[in-house]
Amino acid sequence: MSVELSNTRTDLISLAKELDINVTLLYRWRKEFSNKQGSSFPGNGKVILSAAEQELANLKKELRETQMERDILKKAISIFSRSDNKYSGS
Repeated sequence: MSVELSNTRTDLISLAKELDINVTLLYRWRKEFSNKQGSSFPGNGKVILSAAEQELANLKKELRETQMERDILKKAISIFSRSDNKYSGS
């Protein structure tokens, strides 16, 4: 609503004061709205991602999980392969 109102006004500084927000925030909202149109400000803090963005997010999550599993296995190997002969390997 603020973005729509800002498109009808010429003095954004006074509008920002009326809305009790910083004028830079109003400019940022306008830019996001113009870049993403209908997918900007979806509500409840949930960003609507394109199919490519969703796939990238899923791949990043999978990479983090795989890296964590690798690190756990590395630690396990170092524990079991200590030279104190407590682990026989069988």
